[in-house]
Amino acid sequence: MQRTLSEIGYSNEEERMASIAKALSHPARLKILSLLAGETCCFTGELTEHISMAQSTVSQHLKVLLDAGLIQGKINPPKVKYCINREQWHQAQQLFEEFFKNGPAAPWTC
Repeated sequence: MQRTLSEIGYSNEEERMASIAKALSHPARLKILSLLAGETCCFTGELTEHISMAQSTVSQHLKVLLDAGLIQGKINPPKVKYCINREQWHQAQQLFEEFFKNGPAAPWTC
C-alpha cells in the first residue's frame, strides 16, 4: 500500500547525515572511534585488545565506519591500519552542527 502519490526526496545532506547517524548508532562503534581518536593509527588486532569482541565482529563494525567515511584503512598485509578520516569527520561535525543549530525556533509546547 502506497501512502503518498509522490516519492519522498531526500537531500544529499540528509542522506549523508543518516549514513553517519547509522554508523554512530552502536556503542562498539563509538568505542572504536574514541580509541582511534586518541591514536594516529591502529591495527585491527590492537582494537580487539580494548574491545572484548571477536576480531570478525570488530571488523564488521569497522566496515560500517568505513562505509560512512568516518575512518579510513590502509592494507598492510596481513594487517589493516585504521585511523580517523579527519576531512570526513570535520564535514560530519559541520552537518550535525548546522542541523541542530537550525532546530525549532518556537518554544516547544508538547
